[in-house]
Amino acid sequence: MCIHQLNLLEASSNLHLGPFIGKQPMEACHFSFICDVMEKAMVNGDTCIIRCILVVFQVVFQFFNLNAEQNRDCVKRSGLLLWQLLMAPHDQIEPEIQREVCLAISSGLNTLYQSESELNNLLKFVFTEGEKNSGLSQLRDVILNNLANQLQKNRFGSEDDDHYRLKDELLQCILKTVVRESCLLITKCQTVSKEDLQKLLSTVPAASPSLRYLMAVQNHLLSNTILLHPDDIDDSDSSLQGETMKVQELQTSILSLASKILVGCDEVLETLQQVTSSLINSSISDREARLRGLEQVTKATMLGHLLPVLLTSLMHPNLQTLTLADALMPQLVQLVLYTSQTALLLKTHSPLFVENLPLNQSPNPPSCFYFSFQILEEREEPGFLTGLKIPAPWAAGKTVETVHPVRDNFKFKETVHIPGARCLYLRFDPRCSSQYDYDKLVIYAGPNTNSRKVSEYGGNTMGYGSRSVLGTGWPKDLVKVEGDTVTFSFEMRSGREHNTPDKAMWGFSCTVRAQESSEDVSGGLPFLADLALGLSVLACAMLRILYNGPDITREEEACHDLLCSKLLQRCQWQVEANGAISPALTPSPSPLPLTIDEEREFTYPSDVLMPGACCELPRIHLPPGIMGRLRELSGRGRPQFRPSIK
Repeated sequence: MCIHQLNLLEASSNLHLGPFIGKQPMEACHFSFICDVMEKAMVNGDTCIIRCILVVFQVVFQFFNLNAEQNRDCVKRSGLLLWQLLMAPHDQIEPEIQREVCLAISSGLNTLYQSESELNNLLKFVFTEGEKNSGLSQLRDVILNNLANQLQKNRFGSEDDDHYRLKDELLQCILKTVVRESCLLITKCQTVSKEDLQKLLSTVPAASPSLRYLMAVQNHLLSNTILLHPDDIDDSDSSLQGETMKVQELQTSILSLASKILVGCDEVLETLQQVTSSLINSSISDREARLRGLEQVTKATMLGHLLPVLLTSLMHPNLQTLTLADALMPQLVQLVLYTSQTALLLKTHSPLFVENLPLNQSPNPPSCFYFSFQILEEREEPGFLTGLKIPAPWAAGKTVETVHPVRDNFKFKETVHIPGARCLYLRFDPRCSSQYDYDKLVIYAGPNTNSRKVSEYGGNTMGYGSRSVLGTGWPKDLVKVEGDTVTFSFEMRSGREHNTPDKAMWGFSCTVRAQESSEDVSGGLPFLADLALGLSVLACAMLRILYNGPDITREEEACHDLLCSKLLQRCQWQVEANGAISPALTPSPSPLPLTIDEEREFTYPSDVLMPGACCELPRIHLPPGIMGRLRELSGRGRPQFRPSIK
């Protein structure tokens, strides 16, 4: 237990016990004695000794730097003992011991499996066979939780980054597990009993260890791409080149991971659409409750934990690249179709529509439900956002408040600005109070204290400090402020008296809204509708990137004036077999103008670009300024005409 407390102490503080304990000598004979005690305890079935030795293994693997040459046999022996306990039949090992075995193997992963190939083989075996054995399943969860926690503490490119970020093959195995878990959760909304469904809804949206690790990998890559630290920026060429290579490597890793996640989400959404259709067409008595729970369960899958973060991050300029847009666009289109169709399906068959139909029209409720759904099928639904109120970012209001209670010499000033609002409505907390009426709050209709004063409030009616309140006291009704900006200025000028309780100098709290009441505030979009909207926005952004094409290179910028030259615009270009572009050698038969006006844009006749055409090319008369510049650049002056000598 003391060793466990050491582990907790190191994890919960900034103390590094590893170097201190690692200085203690650890000979091979001592480690061998520990293994002897473990073997004897396993033979005798002494669970208390087994549990103690397992805790000792965790400390030895984590803190002591074992020399592979001297302790190779002991390490191999301890690994065999741990696996013997892990693979023991379920009825022969206690759950607590099995968990301690998993913690020991996880803490000594790098010690027991020092080569990269051994570690990859172990992880592949655990991830692929984890569902067939409870011990392997628990070991997989412990390893993934440990890797996820460590990955969140490391930045991209650190020494431990490659150790905590698994290979693509192992990542694919984890992703398959996450997809399978997500589909199973969604299917349970249709198959489990009513009581089990309530238990399931009480456990979500907790993420499984596999999903937690994928979230950690995704956040690790995205945060290092988007959140650039100031100390990473250097004006030197070598630093800029290094940062560019780092961003390119991150973008490659994000593209690989995002492609896998989008493919997995495609499969989960397909399952979600099938379950939704099956529930709608079924005659289950609690169909409405299952449809409502289906959206809550969906938030616990990779659709709720991975996809929203990925969609938001892909809108960052660092990830708005042509490579990402070209690779992810087909999958985004498919996801937009699935989410919008499923969101429309749930919206069309929402129980809110059924409640609008009086039940007394038919003595048989099931036929009434059928009649209601039949009407909805005949009604035209333009889209999944029709009839849904998209809340404004400020719809819920913004709360401005002081500390509670206010302290001596406390000063507070804050400005609230809601763009587009014609007026603002202020609702004060009924607990608002200050010690004296000159410990007051002043409200200004504008961005600073030089704006028009609206009102001021201070004091309390509780019989402490001030015997009165400023003006009419703290407002109980709404306070209307014209305009879209309001400034609060509060100052505690008096010192707190010893008999003044906290409630008499509570301070103030005020909620600012752009509408008169909060009843019209929408609780937000349904999850699937919000997800479909986010996917649509990202797809439009990617389409814009594809439409704009590759970025303009430095060479193109340098040759911009040359490319705009009417001399080059007059040339006819043809595409050769190797894809190169060269001037056409065969002239056009169409008569072209003999001169080109420099002030007007020159256009070809329709038959100029036809293959096989030939004609006599006209002369182009360039302005004298351009001709003089060309002669200067070429080094050839105007020809001199000499009189002939007879």
